[in-house]
Amino acid sequence: MILLVREDREFLAAPGDEVHTDLGVIHVPESVDPGEVVETHIGEPFTVRKLRGPDLFNHLERTGAPMMPKDIGLIVGHTGAAAGDRVLDAGTGTGVLAAYLGRLGADVVTYERDPGFADVARENMELAEVADTVDVRTGDVTDHVDDLSGFDLLTLDTENAPTVVERADDLLVSGGYVAVYSPFVENARTTHLAAADAGLANVETLETIQREMDLDERGSRPSTAGVGHTGYLLFARNP
Repeated sequence: MILLVREDREFLAAPGDEVHTDLGVIHVPESVDPGEVVETHIGEPFTVRKLRGPDLFNHLERTGAPMMPKDIGLIVGHTGAAAGDRVLDAGTGTGVLAAYLGRLGADVVTYERDPGFADVARENMELAEVADTVDVRTGDVTDHVDDLSGFDLLTLDTENAPTVVERADDLLVSGGYVAVYSPFVENARTTHLAAADAGLANVETLETIQREMDLDERGSRPSTAGVGHTGYLLFARNP
């Protein structure tokens, strides 16, 4: 997949596609490289751009609020997620986290309880070009933990995260990581206690806040538009 970009216009396309825009129709060549310029049928230019992880937020179909880049970045940074890792994910939703991990080169098994959401996530994995490495399964991960093991990373965005964390020792290899996203502090607390009770090491829970900066001729300061809170992240490691 590629992006066709002009000012504030951005279209996701594949080589050979016919893309209809307000500036005309683009017949995307079968062979096209990032940086090239293609024109609509009336001569309006668009620049070809390579699809990257942050672009997924604009172009994947959403079934709810996706995990944000700052949270995904912390998960990757704190767990060292990398190519060749086996990842067990639960609470797929839109699938942004699973897609990011797949694009890093990890092999991901992700569970989504809602069949409709799971169907959308599978389509999103196709768009993100990771359908061969991200296996979207319909169901509750707690019904399958007895059949799952040998993962390097466990990522959870579900209400029943504490129940899954209790089985982390069975699911993870020695030294494997747990990362849990919780939108509310109550679930973050329950999950933290479950991780400690399960004997996991290096248990920590973080609030993730990000603020943009206002920069103008008068001066510079943090934006007053909002605090930028999205949720809480728990990290722990299997001994």
